[in-house]
Amino acid sequence: MKKIYHLGNCTTCQRIIKELELGPEFVFQNIKEEAITPEQLDEMKALTGSYEALFSRRAMKYRGWGLHEMKLGEADYRRYILEEYTFLKRPVILIDDQIFVGNTAKVVAAAKEAVRS
Repeated sequence: MKKIYHLGNCTTCQRIIKELELGPEFVFQNIKEEAITPEQLDEMKALTGSYEALFSRRAMKYRGWGLHEMKLGEADYRRYILEEYTFLKRPVILIDDQIFVGNTAKVVAAAKEAVRS
């Protein structure tokens, strides 16, 4: 499976998608318009090893909801990601059994290498 979870109006996601030159074999899921299902999130967790790896502390609601003052566990990360799409670190790129989470240069470079191979 080749899939990318992104936000359609996120300029960073748009830049990365353009840079990766993803072909028609990729399925695009705008997480604002089509919510992530528990099954999809569990699949991502199986590849990353934790829900925390998928959780974005940069989301404005992280501080707004006072989460920065709480000690969160895996169940909390899962619940918040399913409850509020902005808590998913973006983009998430699935290429067969590989997952690339976030927008750091290192992650984007690794995803680009996987797309080309």
